Amino acid sequence: MDSHEVRRQWVERDGEYSPEYYAHYGTDATSEFVRSTIDDAVGLDARVLEVGCGIGRHLAALAAAGATDLTGVDVNDEALAVLAETYPDLAERGSFHATPIEEYVPDLADGAFDAVFSVETLQHIHPEAEWVFDDIARVAGDLLVTVENESGEFGAVNYVDDGVPLYYRDWHRIFTERGFEQVAASAGRRDTRRVFRRE
Repeated sequence: MDSHEVRRQWVERDGEYSPEYYAHYGTDATSEFVRSTIDDAVGLDARVLEVGCGIGRHLAALAAAGATDLTGVDVNDEALAVLAETYPDLAERGSFHATPIEEYVPDLADGAFDAVFSVETLQHIHPEAEWVFDDIARVAGDLLVTVENESGEFGAVNYVDDGVPLYYRDWHRIFTERGFEQVAASAGRRDTRRVFRRE
């Protein structure tokens, strides 16, 4: 399976883990973690990018708290359509892009955003596209937050949900090697939350 096939699987998701599935559940504890971390670190007037924003539930928590400069990118244009239906105020105020991460971030300026975060998205990046981590680090000015599944052996891949690949990576190493200092980390049942600040 190459990187194009991985992206195609996410575009065609239905049922469990589809855009409608996440819209039904709405914001959650992870949304609150992202909101409070960004508010405490860079403030709600920060320029914020969510990589793999899906239906926007984590950005919606930021918007509800008063954040206004919000951007999301997602490979699935259906997810952004559900975002517009579920969070119309967010859709109107934010900037959203239906395109692969690998096509969106390379053209951004260094430090284009004060904060960049990802929730269970970077774990699905195919190994042949790992170069995109350089660009993600480059565009994150001050703060980078990852909430990714680290429950397996680093370097291994697990095929979940009808064959969708989940790549286990050492996010601490990946982003400290790219100019960030890890300032917080906490492991949950499945995901590990990591907060990085620019050194």
